[in-house]
Amino acid sequence: MRQIGAVDIGGTKIAVGIVREDGTILHRSECPTDPMQGFQSAMLRIVHMMRLGMDECGSIAGVGVGCPGPLDPFTGVIGDVGTLPGWEGSNLVEEIGSCLGVSVAVENDADAATLAEYAWGATPTDGTLIYLTVSTGIGGGIVRDGLLYRGTRGAHPEFGHQVIDPSGPLCYCRISGCWESLASGPAMSAWFHGVDPDHRVLSAAQICERAQSGDELAMRAVQREAHYIGLGLANLVTLFVPDVICLGGGVMRSSHLFLTEVQAMVRNLCTQVPVAHTTITLSSLGYDTGLLGAAQAWLLRDSASATTKTML
Repeated sequence: MRQIGAVDIGGTKIAVGIVREDGTILHRSECPTDPMQGFQSAMLRIVHMMRLGMDECGSIAGVGVGCPGPLDPFTGVIGDVGTLPGWEGSNLVEEIGSCLGVSVAVENDADAATLAEYAWGATPTDGTLIYLTVSTGIGGGIVRDGLLYRGTRGAHPEFGHQVIDPSGPLCYCRISGCWESLASGPAMSAWFHGVDPDHRVLSAAQICERAQSGDELAMRAVQREAHYIGLGLANLVTLFVPDVICLGGGVMRSSHLFLTEVQAMVRNLCTQVPVAHTTITLSSLGYDTGLLGAAQAWLLRDSASATTKTML
């Protein structure tokens, strides 16, 4: 059974692994992204971790990479990614492929995670699945009938930058009140600190811990998070009427504090579509969704390439 190298690049950390084609993770390591150190520094760390994994597990057939967008999934060229300043124009396919001597497939990280959830998740569907990650940013992808949705020129839809409240904070995307600026982990932290600037800056996870202990301001922050997550999800359900929405990302580790409220809000708001037939659930793949998505990206690209060659 083939082994695939997997790279999950995030704004905070980079995970590297060796994944068997049945979805078994054989090796995993990670390091801080440190994007300000530059693209080449990150590539050196990725290649080093991948070689350590290969020393332990053996050779790989190729490498799949999940990376935040804007990103060209076919050339591997990175666009102007707000969480990866200075990386614009760098080429993941060329850099990793030349260092490791294997084929490389690149996908937007949220699209890759969507592919993993569709292929290996615990909520199977033959219809439409939307995967959503709420973490440092908000992103997601759509798979319908086994195919990843792509926009014009292969573009990835940016769920996180839909306008939710035009009076909200200005995002790096140049929109005020987009979903990411209101409901991401850093957005929760910024709101909490803005209301009570005398407190030290807390992460979303720390705020959720305080809410669980009964802290009043932290509970308000969690209620606000539920409200904005619910609004964004209601938009997605109304627009796409999917069979399944899977929720992942760091903020969802505290979903027990707000998921029931979010589900009820979506049911109440989506009056024009059969919302009762949409399942909103947590990602079953958890912490390793990114790595599994990267591996799945390479497997699908390799399968498509093999099919094309057979037809020729």
